[in-house]
Amino acid sequence: MSRRTDRVQRKVRVPSNLGKKNSKKKVEKQGEIPCGISSCDGFSDKHMGGRSLSQENAIDTWGEGGFSVRKNRVRVCKNCYKAWKKDNKDDNSTRY
Repeated sequence: MSRRTDRVQRKVRVPSNLGKKNSKKKVEKQGEIPCGISSCDGFSDKHMGGRSLSQENAIDTWGEGGFSVRKNRVRVCKNCYKAWKKDNKDDNSTRY
């Protein structure tokens, strides 16, 4: 076996802003879309981890009238989604 000696070595890109990375303060975005659950004050924006559930799924967890509906969907914040996910974790029935 022969080794190729004319091979060019790959260049590694070095970031130019290594010092600026830690000094930059992150601006926290404000929420615009409120959580659809009546007892929650969170925001259901996508960049804040918000999700959208169907009405049927919301009724299973929060009951009738415990939420507000928008286009047959219920917008929920990250914490409410976790509560819904935990509540439905034990369901073995698939809805196909």
